[in-house]
Amino acid sequence: MAPPQTHGAGGLRVLRTERVAPAGRELPEKVLPLTYLDAVWLHAQPVERVFFYRLGPGAEDVDAVLSRMVDSLSRALHAFYPLAGRVRRTAGENNRYELFYQPGDSVVLTVAEHDGVGVDELAMDDPREVTKIAQLLPKLPEGGAVLALQVTVLLPERRGLALGVIVHHSACDGVGSTNFLHTWAAACAGAKVTPEPPVIDRTVIRDRKEIHDVFTSPTNDAKELFKSPYVGKLLTTFTLSKEKLQGIKDAVAGEAVRRGVPPTRCTSLIATYGLMWHCLHRSAPESEAERRVDGPAHFVFAIDLRTRLEPTVPGKYLGNCVGPAFAWAPKKELTAPGAGSLFTACAAVAAAIDDAARGEPPYWERWAERILEASRDDVQFSVAGSTWFRVYGVDFGFGTPAKVEIVSAAKTGAMSMAEDRGGSGGVEFGIALTPERTERLRRCLADTLARLSSSSTPDETRAESAENFPK
Repeated sequence: MAPPQTHGAGGLRVLRTERVAPAGRELPEKVLPLTYLDAVWLHAQPVERVFFYRLGPGAEDVDAVLSRMVDSLSRALHAFYPLAGRVRRTAGENNRYELFYQPGDSVVLTVAEHDGVGVDELAMDDPREVTKIAQLLPKLPEGGAVLALQVTVLLPERRGLALGVIVHHSACDGVGSTNFLHTWAAACAGAKVTPEPPVIDRTVIRDRKEIHDVFTSPTNDAKELFKSPYVGKLLTTFTLSKEKLQGIKDAVAGEAVRRGVPPTRCTSLIATYGLMWHCLHRSAPESEAERRVDGPAHFVFAIDLRTRLEPTVPGKYLGNCVGPAFAWAPKKELTAPGAGSLFTACAAVAAAIDDAARGEPPYWERWAERILEASRDDVQFSVAGSTWFRVYGVDFGFGTPAKVEIVSAAKTGAMSMAEDRGGSGGVEFGIALTPERTERLRRCLADTLARLSSSSTPDETRAESAENFPK
């Protein structure tokens, strides 16, 4: 245990650091070779999430809560023990890496307190400074560690908690990391039924040497892309209700009828992606948007491959089983007013999902080239998170999260995505932009949704929609 110390700014004070090892009998040494789907993320930014919790007046003392979280973490790590290990280069290999665990390995847990800002200010939807949230995250220890945690007590009155989680993406994808969090939370809450244990065997994925070598090559130019500073940016959360999502789907279907073409698949995910892709380009400042008005616009996102590989991969697989999807569309069509632009965006997203799901050789052979193309866009767009992760169900026994943020998305310029925390079937997404860009995006979203509505006059609907988004 480290002695108390002060670090960072804005009233953050570290109370102690602990090394938490998996509980129970001593686990055997384990070597998990990274597959080509792990190697994609070897040089990527770690994934950083912050979960905000409010402790109600009837909740137990915060020190008792912290004690339970530490004890239950040890039990959860018994099932997810590779996350206590580290990524290292495979002995005798130039371009192979592995996740290595040996008895005695542990995860660093930091306990801190913060008196600079309260949970109500941090957990709202309105624009907030990314730097205020980022200081609630731990540092990933050097030497190849893949997981670190920080629990921060938020003052005054110690009635708020912030759980900061950082995971190296080469160790596992969002399904694996959030399964770990659900398991930890269930153990802490004393749940009678705990989640199924993870599938740790990485031989369930048939490795592809030629693709693996490209991903781990030191000359891979794509590994430094999608990294941007977040200082000076504001993080804002928007919510699309189930009704708004249906309005987008109806508009896309109507446009297909108008054009006399087969309807494009338009799920809630596709509708959200299509709307945001359209609005991000349409709301770009003129000096930015007009640089290549005739060129293509690109969009990169990940899809889960567990049910799409041959053979299929278990749903509880602890590793990476996602592949990049690449959508593109003519910028003129993407930014045009009316439902036609949403049809273009959603059709391009649906086509990209189909292409990634097939996983044919040209898809993997051109992955680096496609990411480089996307990085040259005047308006870059990618996505982190998923509604399938159920992050708002991570309940440690003192209530569901008041808010969940993917801070690393602000560093890569990506949009974060989660289920609507109200449980109404909507979608919640966050994005970090400068104050000017934030306001332009908010107005564009409100205006676009207003045009899709037929429940009132355009002016009334536009005003109503604008009020529904954070300012």
